[in-house]
Amino acid sequence: MNSSPLPNGRLVPDSQSWNSSGSDEDLDVEPGPGPHGGVLEFGGVLSKWTNYIHGWQDRWVVLKNNTLSYYKSQDEREYGCRGSLCLSKAVITPHEFDECRMDISVNDSVWYLRAQDPEHRNQWIDSIEQHRAESGYGSESSLRRHGSMLSLTSATSGYSATSTSSFKKGHSLREKLAEMETFRDILCRQVDTLQKYFDGCSDAVTRDELQRDKIIEDDEDGFPNTRSDGDFLHNNNGSKEKLFQCLSHKGINGIDFKGEAITFKATTAGILATLSHCIDLMVKREDSWQKRLDKEMEKRRRVEEAYKSALSELKKKSHFGGPDYEEGPNSLINEDEFFDAVEAALDRHDKIEEQSQCEKSRIQRSSSVPSGDVFSSVGSHRFAEKVQEMVQNHMTYSLQDVGGDANWQLVVEEGEMKVYRREVEENGIVLDPLKATHSVKGVTGHEVCHYFWDTDVRNDWETTVENFNIVETLSDNAVIIYQTHKRVWPASQRDVLYLSAIRKIVANNENDPDTWLVCNFSVEHENAQPNNRCVRAKINVAMICQTLVSPPEGDKEISRDNILCKITYVANVNPGGWAPASVLRAVAKREYPKFLKRFTSYVQEKTSGKPILF
Repeated sequence: MNSSPLPNGRLVPDSQSWNSSGSDEDLDVEPGPGPHGGVLEFGGVLSKWTNYIHGWQDRWVVLKNNTLSYYKSQDEREYGCRGSLCLSKAVITPHEFDECRMDISVNDSVWYLRAQDPEHRNQWIDSIEQHRAESGYGSESSLRRHGSMLSLTSATSGYSATSTSSFKKGHSLREKLAEMETFRDILCRQVDTLQKYFDGCSDAVTRDELQRDKIIEDDEDGFPNTRSDGDFLHNNNGSKEKLFQCLSHKGINGIDFKGEAITFKATTAGILATLSHCIDLMVKREDSWQKRLDKEMEKRRRVEEAYKSALSELKKKSHFGGPDYEEGPNSLINEDEFFDAVEAALDRHDKIEEQSQCEKSRIQRSSSVPSGDVFSSVGSHRFAEKVQEMVQNHMTYSLQDVGGDANWQLVVEEGEMKVYRREVEENGIVLDPLKATHSVKGVTGHEVCHYFWDTDVRNDWETTVENFNIVETLSDNAVIIYQTHKRVWPASQRDVLYLSAIRKIVANNENDPDTWLVCNFSVEHENAQPNNRCVRAKINVAMICQTLVSPPEGDKEISRDNILCKITYVANVNPGGWAPASVLRAVAKREYPKFLKRFTSYVQEKTSGKPILF
């Protein structure tokens, strides 16, 4: 079965037909099969939250047979799914704040999923609900369809839970009911017998009246009347006794009326006694079952309260490391916990970096520094005018002294290094510009800018970058770079797409110091579009290096002891997402000085003992 997905969560069914008449009778029947004999299958791409390290990852999600499964990609379906959820008891919760996100939970298992936009998310939710209804779950028809089975199960469970005394009571009641059956049979036979007796009496009386009328007629005529057996039916003496004797012996076939009446009375008395006993037993059992019902209802009430309490706690506290704990104005983690988590993560990164520095020091990379003539011009490419504009702005504003500007606050001072900050917020997002000044002996501005710009040696000194690649080389001194930074949980992972250019600033007169500049600013490129995995940050960074040379003593040649590099580093960073202002400012205050010291120490180590390059 092949699906044709659209990007980022668009649902495409393998079959375009539904077997449903749309009438009310359809509520009580199973859903009609598709062309392949089952409920339709849907597939598409959704972003799934994996863990706090990798964050959101695109996964191929399939909806089939009342089961939601996901694969790493559509091409890897033949290797089996990586996880699945049964939707019969699943709870689908659209996120309260994120319009693209939905959470699907079954007991303790929760999937956090994101679509490309709210429309695609709603399509997924509607399709899942429709699929559950077609599979016989979650609808009113399913309740009617399974009602008898639920009742049978409940009855079986109740019967299996009965006690020994209940069985005894049931056994006694069954015995009494058997007695009632016996009494009914006896009573029916007695009624038949008595009915025959009454019928016989009625027939005899009728015949006697006929005979009497005939005798009277014969007396009037003067003729005697005799029966065939020679007995007189009527005479002046004892005619009635003769008649009843005949009825007694032949009219009712020898039935003992008195005995039958006594037996009938005893039978009815037994029936009444048994009925009374049955009523007593049923009343006792009703009391017993009522007590048991009360206990079960109390247990159910407690279970429902516990369930509601657990569900409430689950909504308040999502699974640790889930997306509800990552950065954002609606994060479940408070500001203090956020700061502690970020600080702990940074400490772990520092320890890992210290261990890896030993390995990096064994690997000596050779990086030849080109002559300054290559970097004197902007070059010809589509961003040339933008690069020239950024260079001029930084040379105009970044080198201005901040001492008399009250908006700049000195936040760090360590020896020759000073770090300033100006607090700026826009729509709740911290956009503080940072400016650092530093002086480093023994290196030139050309050397510092080269190692800052050269991507071949970036991993030797940069500890915050996870990976990077050159998207496009514009010229010998300008490239477009895409890089992702290591994630510091609970903050989201960041990526940056920027143009990096290195320039030698032409001096206006001979007294101006030798000046080099590297500027990095965000751009857009069709080969590096934003994705759900990372938050795209925007940057405008510049490192301006001026080389100051002091005259050597006597006729000595200029050595590295006579060289001083004055560094001005400015950074304007838009993090692209919300995070506590205090956390961002604390991290910047901690990380920028560490970065400058680490980088300048690396440049001093790389240039030590090598010829000076102006």
